[in-house]
Amino acid sequence: MSAVHDAAKTLFIALVGHDPEGLWSAPGRVNLIGEHTDYNDGFVLPFAIGHRTVAAVGPRSDGKVRVASTFADEPVEVALDELSTLFPTATGAAPAVPEWAAYPLGVAWALAAASGAGAGAGTRAQLSGVDIAIASDVPVGAGLSSSAAIEGATASALNDLWRTGLDKTALARIGRTAENEAVGAPTGIMDQMSSMLGEPDAAIFLDCRSLQTQLVPLGAAEAGLAILVMDTRVKHAHSTGGYGERRAACERGAAIMGVPSLRDVSVDDLQRAEELMDDVTFRRVRHVVTENQRVLDTVGVLRERGAGAIGDLLVASHASMRDDFEISVPELDTAVEAALAAGALGARMTGGGFGGAAIALISADAEKAVSDAVQAAFAASGFAAPHLFTVTPSAGAQRDA
Repeated sequence: MSAVHDAAKTLFIALVGHDPEGLWSAPGRVNLIGEHTDYNDGFVLPFAIGHRTVAAVGPRSDGKVRVASTFADEPVEVALDELSTLFPTATGAAPAVPEWAAYPLGVAWALAAASGAGAGAGTRAQLSGVDIAIASDVPVGAGLSSSAAIEGATASALNDLWRTGLDKTALARIGRTAENEAVGAPTGIMDQMSSMLGEPDAAIFLDCRSLQTQLVPLGAAEAGLAILVMDTRVKHAHSTGGYGERRAACERGAAIMGVPSLRDVSVDDLQRAEELMDDVTFRRVRHVVTENQRVLDTVGVLRERGAGAIGDLLVASHASMRDDFEISVPELDTAVEAALAAGALGARMTGGGFGGAAIALISADAEKAVSDAVQAAFAASGFAAPHLFTVTPSAGAQRDA
C-alpha cells in the first residue's frame, strides 16, 4: 500500500472509529493527444498515470452519505434520499456543497439513480449509507483529471458495496453524469474512461461516439523515452466560463454545417466551413476537426513507427490549441517552447486548458536537461516555479484492499 492508501485509511478511522470495508483507487490521466474532441463525439488518446486517488469506504446503517478528504477541513454529510436536491440538474443552481464534495456525492447520486432504473443493475433496497474518506496524489487543477480519479475511486467502491453490477464503461458514464450534472462542468467522457480502463504501457484509443476502445502499446520505456509532465501551477476549473464557451462554439459550428457533431466534419469540409462561419467559430471548428485527424494519425504512427515518431503531431496539436482554440496561457507556451528548445521530441499542453500542465516526449536520459531548461525559462519570465515529474502509463480503477 502507498502513502496515499495509508492517508485515506487513517482519515477513515479518525472519522468512523474502525477500519474501512475496503480501499479502492483510480488514477489521474495524461491525454497524449486529442483535446476538446471528446464532447464532439470525436477521438482521444489518453493514458492512466501512476498518481492515484484512494477512497476508503465502509457502510453505515442510517441512510446517510458522509464524505471526508485530506484536502478539506470538514466532512460533508447528506441523506442518500436527499442527494438530488443538491445539484444543478434538480435545482438549476450551483451545488449546495463544497465543489470537492460534489464529485463523490454526485457519483453516489448518479449511481443510486442508475441502480433504481436499470434492469439487472440491482435494486434500491441494496443501497446503504456509506462513509467515504478520500486521499490523493493527483495534482489538482493541473489538467491531469483529479476529478475523474475521485469519481472512479468512488464509483468503483459503491459499485462493489451496493452490488450494482455495472461494468467499467457504465461506471465511466456515472462519473460523467456526476461531473456534468452534479458539479456543472460540461466535460466529455474521456477522463472517466481513461481512469476506469487504463492499462500499463498502453494508451487508450477511444471513440467518444461509440465508446469503443482499443489499447495502443506505447513502448516508451523500451524505446528509451519518457513523458515529462510540466505542471504550470496555473489553476483552472472546467465549471467556469471558458470551457463552456468553447463547447457552445463547437455546437454552433456543427449546427451551421448541418451535422450532429463536429465528428461528422472532415478536413476536406473546412473550406466550406470557413465560408459559412464567423472567424472565431471557424477556428474553434478547425481545431476540433484537425485534432481528430491528428489522433488518428498518432495511432497509426505509434503502431507503425513507435512513440519516437509522434513528436511533430504533438507540436501541431499545441499550436492548434494555442491559435485556433485559444485555450493556452503564457506559462503553457513557455513550457512547450523551452522543452522543445532543450531537445524534446514533441510537446503540447494537455487537458482542458486555461492553465494546468503540458507534456513533453523526451529521451529518458534528457530528463534533467529538459527540466532545468523549463525551470530556467519560467524564472526568466517571472513565473512561479513549475512542478515537473515523469509519468508512466498505469492501471485503471481497482479495489486494492
